[in-house]
Amino acid sequence: MKINKADLERIAVNKKQYPDSSLPEIAFAGRSNVGKSSFINSMVNRTNLARTSGKPGKTRTINFYNINDQFRFVDLPGYGYAQVSKSEKAKWGHIIEEYLSSRQNLLEVVLLVDIRHEPTELDLMMYNWIKTFGFTGLVIATKADKISKGKYQANMKIIRNKLGIKDINIILPYSSTKKINREEIWERLGKLLMDNQRQQP
Repeated sequence: MKINKADLERIAVNKKQYPDSSLPEIAFAGRSNVGKSSFINSMVNRTNLARTSGKPGKTRTINFYNINDQFRFVDLPGYGYAQVSKSEKAKWGHIIEEYLSSRQNLLEVVLLVDIRHEPTELDLMMYNWIKTFGFTGLVIATKADKISKGKYQANMKIIRNKLGIKDINIILPYSSTKKINREEIWERLGKLLMDNQRQQP
């Protein structure tokens, strides 16, 4: 997909602050420091559209990115950072749940996990949540450049088993630095957007 425009449109912590619902949205969920910001930057060929940080727990808001004035990427708050209070974790959970349960123009929620590690219980909870809301459950296994290609299948099998995924095609390894599988992911997301457009009256 050719990206002509990619802007941070809105930062929100509740639905009163969301942008209007005129554009379809694709949201990305994942643990703190899994690489959501790097993923978004690499997908839209920007270096610092989404702010990246070496410090986990940086994204505490929902960030809405306008892409080509045609759709939005939505970066949900990272979860699972140990050094955050229980009340703060509960607040993040509420922010995510309110968005997932109330956003009518949300097409898909994609879960990002680190290909090097078995998903955590929080990842499993998030994935089940995503499925409960009726989404496909596409999983992006980030940081694929950190392991050899020969380990992809074994590591993805661990992810698949932990999350209870039967369809192997629903997990895609990805590298934000080498842009491994970038075109494949755009193809999947583009199909979602096209299908949605066809359903519009």
